Amino acid sequence: MTLSFFDQFLSPTAFGIPLIALALLLPWTLFPTPTNRWTNNRLLTLQSQFINRFTQQLLLPLNMGGHKWALMFASLMVFLITINMLGLLPYTFTPTTQLSVNMALAVPLWLATVIIGMRNNPTAALGHLLPEGTPNALIPILIIIETVSLFIRPLALGVRLTANLTAGHLLIQLIATAAFVLLPLMPTVAILTSTLLFLLTLLEVAVAMIQAYVFVLLLSLYLQENV
Repeated sequence: MTLSFFDQFLSPTAFGIPLIALALLLPWTLFPTPTNRWTNNRLLTLQSQFINRFTQQLLLPLNMGGHKWALMFASLMVFLITINMLGLLPYTFTPTTQLSVNMALAVPLWLATVIIGMRNNPTAALGHLLPEGTPNALIPILIIIETVSLFIRPLALGVRLTANLTAGHLLIQLIATAAFVLLPLMPTVAILTSTLLFLLTLLEVAVAMIQAYVFVLLLSLYLQENV
């Protein structure tokens, strides 16, 4: 049976049972948990410092009302980074390459920010649909454009994360296949291709972390407009 390059993005199954739920839940077991000891180990200390620093930078432009989201943003950030990084390992599945998973994360959180804005300050929330100083003739057109841009935000969040990770996985598989095919024919070219594959893998590690950060950062910016 001929395998496609896109077969790696199929949801894994065992005995007809989809395993995507395990792929989403099992990474949580890898995180170190706090203990009752007075001093923590290096890994737990590093994790705490990373989360504290990230939360501080993320919530810096938000007022006190937005600080209630600190735990959710930090948890989402660690969750996305872990899933994206584990997906780079061989014989693993990356749930965030599925648009349905990313949209399931993006739509409820985006909708929550919109609802908070409409409940707390509806005038300011609706004021974002019409920039100040707009000529009267352009008011209907700008309202339509801003409304469309508002509703396209969760789609942009999900598609951005899906497209970046999918493109990276495809590039890695294409270059790895080329290196494997060229090895018996042109060993020198295969070694150069393998070097390129190593550099691309390092780039994908950075992309996995950056895309998780961008996802949470954009959500915090949407929240900033509504609190």
